[in-house]
Amino acid sequence: MSIEYEIWVEKYRPKTLDEIVDQEEVVARLKGYVEQKNIPHLLFAGPPGTGKTASAIALARDLFGEDWRENFIEMNASDERGIDVVRHKIKEFARTAPINAPFKIIFLDEADALTADAQAALRRTMEMYSKICRFILSCNYVSRIIEPIQSRCAVFKFKPVPPEAMKKRLLEICEKEGVEITDDGLEALVYVSGGDFRKAINALQGAAALNRKVDANAIYQITATARPEELKEMLETALSGKFMEAREVLDRLMVEYGMSGEDVVSQLFKEIISSSMDEKMKVLLIDKLGEVDFRLTEGAHDRIQLDAYLAFLTTVGKAMKGKK
Repeated sequence: MSIEYEIWVEKYRPKTLDEIVDQEEVVARLKGYVEQKNIPHLLFAGPPGTGKTASAIALARDLFGEDWRENFIEMNASDERGIDVVRHKIKEFARTAPINAPFKIIFLDEADALTADAQAALRRTMEMYSKICRFILSCNYVSRIIEPIQSRCAVFKFKPVPPEAMKKRLLEICEKEGVEITDDGLEALVYVSGGDFRKAINALQGAAALNRKVDANAIYQITATARPEELKEMLETALSGKFMEAREVLDRLMVEYGMSGEDVVSQLFKEIISSSMDEKMKVLLIDKLGEVDFRLTEGAHDRIQLDAYLAFLTTVGKAMKGKK
């Protein structure tokens, strides 16, 4: 079947725990539960695209075999996040008996989206039906899960997928799909994904749909991401005291790539951190960038805020020249 008719993220989703990419500690602990044929309530925490949902499904497959679908229910807490969904929907699932298994699993994705009241109600449901039902909660921020639920769960922390492990898996996908990817294209995928494997695979499929040879240009274009060197150019131009020239670079980034203010801020942060400037300068620039980021999340105009930041960089650059 042609790859154009398939979603690669689903096609290459791990089917067993052994296929999970670079989460060795997590996988080793989960395999221990599989050997015992028993699990406690679990809490998966970590950045998006690191294998939390895949691990939950793979665990169910390894535990229940062919009957896993009858004993595994996936719900997304961000769809219905109030107390009613816990009192009715989740409770109804939890109280029904498992099929050919000692217990069933309810996987609650994005559990940190549940309101405090809903989490309080969930705590009691987890206790009442623990003999026939186990909960796996998934979240990006474990701090948003109330302490009583955390204490009832075995907590698993997922880390961003490291570049080398991501490259290896992406090359395997390219080989299977007949896609040629250049070295700079592979580096671009790692850069734009930021450890999010799902984002990397989606970007790869999008670029492959345009051309069977994938390079860095295709990746940056498909993900509406600026090249790192372009952000570096804008920073250096502003710090050299050339405000209008730096503003022209910003115009090009936002028009050609369709970047939002938040996108530019996020990439600027990466470039400042990885730059060769001294630590005091990095602290100063990141402190001001944090203010810009806060204002943008509060609804400020992105062009005005970014122009103000470039003006700040220009002022700092001229002040540094004056000292010399």
